[in-house]
Amino acid sequence: QPPAFGFLFDVDGVLVRGSQPVPAARRAFQRLADGGGRLRVPVVFLTNAGNCLRSDKARELSQALGLQVSPEQVILSHSPLQLFSQFHQRYMLVAGQGPVVENAHNLGFKHVVTIEALRKAYPLLDMVDLSRRPKELFPNSSQNLAGVILFGEPVRWETSLQLIADVLLSNGNPGAELQDVPYPHLPILACNMDLLWMAEAKMPRFGHGTFLLCLESIYKKVTGKELKYEALIGKPSPITYRYAQYLIQQQAEKQGWKAPIRRLYAVGDNPMSDIYGANLYNNYLKSAQQNQVQAGLKRSPQAASPQAEVSLELRNDCNNSVESCESILVCTGVYRPDGAAPKETEETVFHGHRDFCFDPSLVQACHIVQDVEDAVQLAFKKENWS
Repeated sequence: QPPAFGFLFDVDGVLVRGSQPVPAARRAFQRLADGGGRLRVPVVFLTNAGNCLRSDKARELSQALGLQVSPEQVILSHSPLQLFSQFHQRYMLVAGQGPVVENAHNLGFKHVVTIEALRKAYPLLDMVDLSRRPKELFPNSSQNLAGVILFGEPVRWETSLQLIADVLLSNGNPGAELQDVPYPHLPILACNMDLLWMAEAKMPRFGHGTFLLCLESIYKKVTGKELKYEALIGKPSPITYRYAQYLIQQQAEKQGWKAPIRRLYAVGDNPMSDIYGANLYNNYLKSAQQNQVQAGLKRSPQAASPQAEVSLELRNDCNNSVESCESILVCTGVYRPDGAAPKETEETVFHGHRDFCFDPSLVQACHIVQDVEDAVQLAFKKENWS
């Protein structure tokens, strides 16, 4: 019987903690695979990590899970950027760490400038660290930048915050003398909105969402205006889930499974990204079936345009077979079950990005289980699958 469902697995906190596999992960994939190590259902690994190559992440997952994972099964926070072809020929500033240039080129961007290259081109801009102040000056670059790609949290936040602000305030020419603040500013494509993430430490770590919060606050404090995004990508963005659905359906076709994929099971450890994103996408699927556009995003210009396109695309896609995306929360990462009732002040704390509304129902998982093995068992039971 061909599967009519697929899995979207978060990685950190679900399958691994830092570099260590979660013990239940291998057992879960032994259930998912046949005797030859081939998956019996379509699987996509949906992570907000972005400081590596897809091929490297696939290799890490293969070692952790004990079966072959292909790069086509991995969605990093920035993977959907290949859909934004209107920016592929422009000169773009890229910020983050890891192989940002190689990732940008792999996604289709032809002309990219790193923060470090910008530092060298404009050596008087980065002045916080006295030890890094320039000893000699180089001629300024004459090439204007046309936009900014925020791949993930950088190593030196003060440098990136300063230079990104310089590019936005100068309309892409940080060597120019500031006359008037250009607004709207240059397009910004931001990947990974996670405020927090869980590694080997006992407490959550600051994620790229924290860096975005700093940039937004600085820009508003300096200009009095709101920083706007061309697109927000990575969980919980519906753009990312739509891309994941596409890859799930591609896998099913490649394996020759004739049954249409009807249901997605999204397994995660972070209520504010994994669960919120899966539930929000489930709303999109339901609203598309009901021929409605609005699916729970705040009615603000920066959120409405790129995100709402997903709903419109689903509504107009007559071949879309997927009916639901069920969220399953595991207790091996950010989320920790607590017997005590949450304090009143904690209930109002919203760790999501400012461009997504706080709807308490969106952070409530459809199911809460101990670990990823239990999540797989739950889905199998619901699907009457063995």
